[in-house]
Amino acid sequence: MEKTQRTLDVDPQVKAFILEHKGDFRLCTTCGGPAIVPVEMKGPKDSDIVMQIGSNKLYISRVQAHYLRRIEKHMLAYYERYLEKKDRTFQ
Repeated sequence: MEKTQRTLDVDPQVKAFILEHKGDFRLCTTCGGPAIVPVEMKGPKDSDIVMQIGSNKLYISRVQAHYLRRIEKHMLAYYERYLEKKDRTFQ
């Protein structure tokens, strides 16, 4: 995996989410567009760009990185919906 100094802005909400959930995440391609999910859901690839966020890593698909300038909160929507559904299931 490539570590890079490439400039991609990350919304503060995305950083806070990653720090709060204390894990590594990956920004990958889905049929609905770019999505940020835990690496347990979609593992990193050797071609990913690695961005350090606190003690956690955000792996960014090289395919997505080509088109991005900013990593935005809406990219967490897929995983947030998953968490909500999971919470409802266990209540």
